[in-house]
Amino acid sequence: MKKSIQFFLLCFLVNGLTLFAQQKTYNLYFDNKSPQLKFGIDEIKIELEKQGINTQSNSISKFRSNSNSYSIVFSFSKTQTKDICTVLGIKIAEFTKPQSYSIRKVQTSNKTTIAVLAIDDNAAMYGALDIAEAIRLGTLNELQNSDKSPFVENRGIKFNMSLDMRSPTYSDRNDANQQNIPEMWSMDFWKEMLDEMARDRYNVISLWSLHPFPSMVKVPEFPDVALNDVWRKTAPDKEDLSGNKSNNIPLVMTEGHEIVKKITIDEKIKFWQDVMQYGKDRGVTFYLFTWNIFTHGTDGKYGITDDQNNEKTIAYFRASTREMVKTYPLLAGIGITAGEHMQDLKGEYSNENWLWNTYGLGVSDALKAEPNRKFRLTHRFHLSSQSEILNAWKDFPGDFDFSFKYLYAHMYSDTKSEFIKPALQYIAAGMKMWLELRNDDIYSFRWGDPDFAREFINNLPSEDKLAGFYMGPDGYCWGREFLSTEPENPRQLVMKKQWLSFMLWGRLSFDPTIPNTHFQKVLAVRFPKVPADKLYRASCEASKIFPEITRFFWGDIDVKWFPEACVTRGTFYTVKDFIMQGTMPGTDDINIKIWRGLKLNGEKIIGKTPLDVAASLQSYAKTTLALVDELRKIPSNNKELRITLGDYEAFAHLGNYYAEKILGAANIALYDTTMVVAQKMEAINHLEKALDHWKKYATIYCKQNLQPIQYGRAGLVDIPGKLTKEVANDILLVKNWQTGSITGPVVKRKELNFRP
Repeated sequence: MKKSIQFFLLCFLVNGLTLFAQQKTYNLYFDNKSPQLKFGIDEIKIELEKQGINTQSNSISKFRSNSNSYSIVFSFSKTQTKDICTVLGIKIAEFTKPQSYSIRKVQTSNKTTIAVLAIDDNAAMYGALDIAEAIRLGTLNELQNSDKSPFVENRGIKFNMSLDMRSPTYSDRNDANQQNIPEMWSMDFWKEMLDEMARDRYNVISLWSLHPFPSMVKVPEFPDVALNDVWRKTAPDKEDLSGNKSNNIPLVMTEGHEIVKKITIDEKIKFWQDVMQYGKDRGVTFYLFTWNIFTHGTDGKYGITDDQNNEKTIAYFRASTREMVKTYPLLAGIGITAGEHMQDLKGEYSNENWLWNTYGLGVSDALKAEPNRKFRLTHRFHLSSQSEILNAWKDFPGDFDFSFKYLYAHMYSDTKSEFIKPALQYIAAGMKMWLELRNDDIYSFRWGDPDFAREFINNLPSEDKLAGFYMGPDGYCWGREFLSTEPENPRQLVMKKQWLSFMLWGRLSFDPTIPNTHFQKVLAVRFPKVPADKLYRASCEASKIFPEITRFFWGDIDVKWFPEACVTRGTFYTVKDFIMQGTMPGTDDINIKIWRGLKLNGEKIIGKTPLDVAASLQSYAKTTLALVDELRKIPSNNKELRITLGDYEAFAHLGNYYAEKILGAANIALYDTTMVVAQKMEAINHLEKALDHWKKYATIYCKQNLQPIQYGRAGLVDIPGKLTKEVANDILLVKNWQTGSITGPVVKRKELNFRP
């Protein structure tokens, strides 16, 4: 009888709580029907529904008579905003910058009203997403009045887009890009991608292709160039395609390919128009970037070749550019490169004259019919000088910007850039730069260090010189991940696999004042079974390892340094390379050879020595492994948590590997001059430890990721096989060391990124 009463009371309590939740309703007031706001409001509804809370949508005209206990109101126009402020007795900031909004919360004893007062559609969406997140994190009651305006106006993704084996991107003969060719023609993929971009506050996507025109437009003067269907290669490559070799080999083959999608050129055009419209509906604008001169897909028709002085080629590119601008009204701009395949001719057919006579005149032709259309041309500082560019492009009818490789290929190196200084000093008055934030550092792992990202963002050039940034790799594809040994179905977006990294860069570039505690709360909700503070610290400590090693061992472009594998173009860096390779310009890290000279000469050493770097790596690794061990002891069946901890462990083992390698290199460098045998033996000891750490790294890496893998710039990476043998060979190299082997200058390679 007692148990029956307890059961009855329990049912009554549960039903009562359910009834209370059902009775609680949030009234949403808005008039604007923009897709951006609809997306934001839908996100709010989803989060409220998870808590059993109903919503009701109303016109703003009903807001004055609102008697509901919980209300959220959205305003766009000055008139509506003024009216809402009068009703609520509040003031807001006077915004002039697009994407800006205020959030105000007015609370009385029996009524809570939240107002999102936005300057435009995208701002209203971002405000709605802030509220949806607060509901998800359980912090709605703590929501503070705020005024938000974007710290970086244009926050973008750099996406190397493999449209077809006949319309490749840069170095796309790699597993990631080939796997993602079908995804480039999937609306499901683009909807998911663009939704995620909006949630993380990205508002630009730049699509990069060697020669996109045959797969995206029809050109009346060259009708047979347009390509139907989507092809992907099936025949194996017969040569090493690391670096940019794959860009210069013919890709039009009648054998060794498969048709992955049957689609006409008209259907392709409609597809990309729909993708760009969906992007607009999420506040994301599209840009198209090319390298030059590449004519993949033309198959030599109409006399088109890669030759810079070929008038047929010039006419073809001009007409293709015109049609690209006309065909896609939502295309915001085109980015161009004076290379990688130009012949650097002089006079009439010089690089800049060629670019103007093709892209410049092509855009000009298109804009004659749309003189009021805003269109942007972005010229990369790459194999060209500012004076040449400005002279050739002085008559361009739209907005004109430059683009600069901010940290070459390694955004995960330092939080400031030495390389941008000449450009900032000499850039022409009134000109702005897009920053190319190349992530050819981290393909496999989940990174997350808010302090690094925030400091990086705060160090970007000032607003008067910064157009925005686009972030992404050349040697990998940020489509769907293909590495996992436990894949989802369909495979996860890279953006969802590495969700914390994308959240940090997107959210903090919009608002770098977001505190670390916010991201701890995000982790707590996502992984509720483990202590969020420990998981957060594990993420931060693990994420410090790659920047530490890359500052010390500086290989500026992606083919020069891939930290996941310790390779250049597929070739392993030996312990001797670690002695000779220079450190990152602008840092206080000291190269091993230079450190040896200072030490043996008894000179004062100012800066971060190789021993200091090794100690930092060991400290990060030790803390990470201890936290991972603690977190694994807590019972959880969360697959994502398990794999995330595996990534942190992999970071740590690799950090220990590099620490021991540096110590081994430092000792053998001393022995090379002193001939003290104890130093040689110490070097061997460190390299034996390095091999042990590498094997641990290989074990956890291969548990979670497929191997071997072909990358676009780093080449074939085989961590458990070929590279483990190379790591072991370092020990033999030191055992057989001949004194006096360290000769020649330290390797200090730095591309000329800017020329006045």
